[in-house]
Amino acid sequence: MLTFEGQMVRGVEDISFKLNQLPFGQCQHEISTIDSQPSVSTGGIMELFYMVQMFHLIPTIQGSFFVQNDIFRLNYG
Repeated sequence: MLTFEGQMVRGVEDISFKLNQLPFGQCQHEISTIDSQPSVSTGGIMELFYMVQMFHLIPTIQGSFFVQNDIFRLNYG
């Protein structure tokens, strides 16, 4: 599930469609630092400040992670 600016979107196809409809011609991010804390289920929760995006990372059997839930809100002003 993705919550973007208050709109809830579910499923791979609908989330992909929503992200492809955003009015960004090109978007780049440079991550210079990151703070994270582990969760009980060995996932993690992240917090960013130029925008707010909270996502729950779930570990896979293969040793990588996938995003279980994603909430996104731009900070204006």
